[in-house]
Amino acid sequence: MFLLEQEGKLATRFATLNEERELARNSGDPLLIEHCVKAYRALGMEILYLLQFVELNATGLRKILKKFDKTVTHKITDYYVSTRANHPFSQLQKLFRHAGIEAMLGSLTRSIAELNNGEKPFYDDPASFHLEDPVVDSIKGALERLTYSTRFLSFLSKHALIGDQDELPSAEDEAIEKQYDFMALVLNLMNTFLYMVNTYIVVPSADKYAISLGAAPTLCGVIIGSMAVAQLISSVYFSSWSNRSYFKPLFFSSVVLLLGNMLYAVAYDFHSLSILIAGRLLCGLGSARAVNRRYITDWVPINKRLQASAAFVTASALGMAAGPALAGLFKIKQKFFLLTIDANTLPGLTMVVIWLLYIIWLWLGFKEPVRKTLVEECIQTYSMPNEIAQKSSCGDLHSNDSASKRVMSPHGPEEQSLLQPLTETAIDIDSDLDDTDNVAEESEYSEEADKPANSFCEALQLLTNPVKVQLGIYFMLKYAMEIILSESSVVTTHYFGWTTGAIAMFVALLGFTVLPVNFLIGVYISNLFEDRQILVASEVMTCVGLATLFAGPIPYTKAQYMTGALIGFVSTEVLEGVNLSLLSKVMSPRLAKGTYNNGLLSTEAGTLARVVADGTITLAGYCGINLLLNLTLTPALAFALISLIATFFCYNSLY
Repeated sequence: MFLLEQEGKLATRFATLNEERELARNSGDPLLIEHCVKAYRALGMEILYLLQFVELNATGLRKILKKFDKTVTHKITDYYVSTRANHPFSQLQKLFRHAGIEAMLGSLTRSIAELNNGEKPFYDDPASFHLEDPVVDSIKGALERLTYSTRFLSFLSKHALIGDQDELPSAEDEAIEKQYDFMALVLNLMNTFLYMVNTYIVVPSADKYAISLGAAPTLCGVIIGSMAVAQLISSVYFSSWSNRSYFKPLFFSSVVLLLGNMLYAVAYDFHSLSILIAGRLLCGLGSARAVNRRYITDWVPINKRLQASAAFVTASALGMAAGPALAGLFKIKQKFFLLTIDANTLPGLTMVVIWLLYIIWLWLGFKEPVRKTLVEECIQTYSMPNEIAQKSSCGDLHSNDSASKRVMSPHGPEEQSLLQPLTETAIDIDSDLDDTDNVAEESEYSEEADKPANSFCEALQLLTNPVKVQLGIYFMLKYAMEIILSESSVVTTHYFGWTTGAIAMFVALLGFTVLPVNFLIGVYISNLFEDRQILVASEVMTCVGLATLFAGPIPYTKAQYMTGALIGFVSTEVLEGVNLSLLSKVMSPRLAKGTYNNGLLSTEAGTLARVVADGTITLAGYCGINLLLNLTLTPALAFALISLIATFFCYNSLY
């Protein structure tokens, strides 16, 4: 209530200053204009003091929770803050979301820009003003997050489960900014895109490839799923390898994928199913998606990480659609020396050429970031004595006011409040909070609370019930999605007699729905409904889509299959985005870094689902093609119903 009261007083002063601004502009008197600019800057200083007040309260809350964690064995800090920060009726929202303050900062930016430029803007666009003003510079990051363009990117970045998009820039991030290499990021994203192309390029022709080698068409489940089996292993060692290097795991991944595709292509002429499966296993061992996520988390600066995270999801979605679309173009059949070139072998041969070109590009263009030396140097640089900070260009504003110098230090207003108290009263409050704490003990506890999980078992112990439910939902949606995609070639050939080209076009169209659906959810629907409401609705629609796909006593039609597949696939897409967005909110911060991070856990859950789904297709094939569809859809629908029930049990904790 005190914060709201102060915001109201500041808003009233803004209204008064706006009237003085109009008088100064109309008079054209430079002294009056200068007086107004100084008045706005002074008001901006008070806003920054108010932000420090919010930070002080957040610090107090954090220390109270730390004392609770020290006394009671069950640690609640992470769960308490994450649930209260996102609860629609929590008073703690004022500690995490400062819409009123940010609106005043926007008004401040426009007013100073108007006075400096001498003319009133025709439209309300504070981002268009480029002001060399210390107060305005300190709030540009907050204003950027409020623009319309970031809503979709924010939704996609949570979808990617990459780092924390809202953390404040630090000295270490300044060092990362110096090492940021755009070409390295492009190569990292290209690896993501090509891997998804490699995964789904075989879907339209896998059943026919199996028949040509004398196997049942339902063995397509093994052909497609063997890549996912190997990925269960590769995700762990690639995540660990990324602690030491990025170029080496990316290079190794590309070479392994090249060799795997080569084996996939030559298996036809050797008439060997074993070589075919070995090739797909090698492709799975080359999955570097853990490295792709980790590079964006660790070596893309905060101000670019949102866009990079969205680009990661976009690259994955485009690769998922481009793979089947590319397979639909393979309609030739001829011999080149001893090598057969047709719709079965061309997916492997094409990826061999593409991965070879990528390896050359990677070798010439990737710049390995320096991991310690430069970071430590920049941390030392930015940890300058406060006397030097006070001599910055901001110091001439209220030069006799030491408090204002503290606000204008390189650390920024919110970080600086952690380094120096705002007033003597703040010192007393902080001392009271720390009356029984030893400084070394506090530091040791903080390091222990922030350190990442050291093992897979330790990571599992950090999972709360809402996190377990969300991972279960992620397993379910990946299982349903894999069933729809992987058995599409067998089902459509059996019921409708579709060719490889028709199957490729249908699967590609399903893949191309990913970006439009995510755009619709990220920009519009997420602004109208809570994430948990969208989660339940998409789970219900997933059940509807899967139920529609079942073959009954009446003749099975193309319209029924395409309608059910579209509803089921689009619903799982919506579910995936919202699920990972919720997962990023309820997951422990300790799982945001290290080898056993939240990205690895979600990848393992999704990959395991794909393995189980592809294995189900193969096993169901032994019961006959006529029963395949219903046998594979039954567990998918059961998983969906169980997930829906589990969601209702933890509905009140999903914020």
